[in-house]
Amino acid sequence: MNKYKFDFVGRKKLFFIISAVAIAISILSSFIFGANLDIQFKGGTILTYIYDGELDQSQFESDATAALDGIGVTSTVGEDFSTGRNNIQLSLISNSGLTSDKQFELTTTLTEKYAANNIELIESSDVSPSSGKEFFLKCLVAVLLSFIVLVIYIAIRFKNIGGWLAGVCAIAALLHDCIIVYGTFIICHMSINANFMAVVLTILGYSINNTIVIYDRIRENETLYRKSKTRNEIVNMSINQSLTRSINTSITTIAAMLAVTIVAAVYGVTSIISFSLPMMIGMIAGAYSSVCFTCPLWLTLEDKLHKGGKGTSKTKTAKA
Repeated sequence: MNKYKFDFVGRKKLFFIISAVAIAISILSSFIFGANLDIQFKGGTILTYIYDGELDQSQFESDATAALDGIGVTSTVGEDFSTGRNNIQLSLISNSGLTSDKQFELTTTLTEKYAANNIELIESSDVSPSSGKEFFLKCLVAVLLSFIVLVIYIAIRFKNIGGWLAGVCAIAALLHDCIIVYGTFIICHMSINANFMAVVLTILGYSINNTIVIYDRIRENETLYRKSKTRNEIVNMSINQSLTRSINTSITTIAAMLAVTIVAAVYGVTSIISFSLPMMIGMIAGAYSSVCFTCPLWLTLEDKLHKGGKGTSKTKTAKA
């Protein structure tokens, strides 16, 4: 019945160290590199231009900065699907936005300098920082509510294996995954924007799904083997029985994200890379936490809570 015989429980200290190091790196990176908040959270102006031919993105940013008297801008290149032409989006972070005179001056300078590219301004919008904060708070509330619902659900469904504690450990694993996703954005110098929230919310669903499958197998094996196996053995057996399913599900989705990332990198679509790359890392972290972190953590806390030593005692005393 067990295709694999990996001792996940026996190596739990190693897994805890790996997780602790990954979390520490993610948190420290925020102090080293600093979090780059997107214009959605800081406020400012977004200008979208369409153009023909090839354009040096870094030079275009420099020329735009010079036209704005040194006010820094960031750019994102892509394709305008309505016209089929290339587009470049300039983001200017400012509390007051960009005046119409400044926009006109900037556009005039760029159209003259890049006359061969037929530069054309097609959209201009001011972004209020309050709207970004409201969006972030709504996402945060959604995450907190999902945590509460998950703990209640797991506590009820898996009450025979210490439901509420299993729920808390599942939430700890989700926080583990979220922190690693955050670290990916920071280390890769990606802006914290709507893509970040989309990745976090998606990873929560993938990770908890794997965890629930393993918990379900533990519950079944508790019923079947509680008189003949220790809880360590039951948990280890359950993880191994679910391993093929967890690996296959994760590899399928990770491969799809890898393909998207490669294509986006080739065509320079940075807006997609800032979603697909962290998603890929988050899925790897989610698969790891479900298999190597959640259940060993639950087993450790369960043993300490019920003073079961190191988890070697049987759930019910077996006959000699």
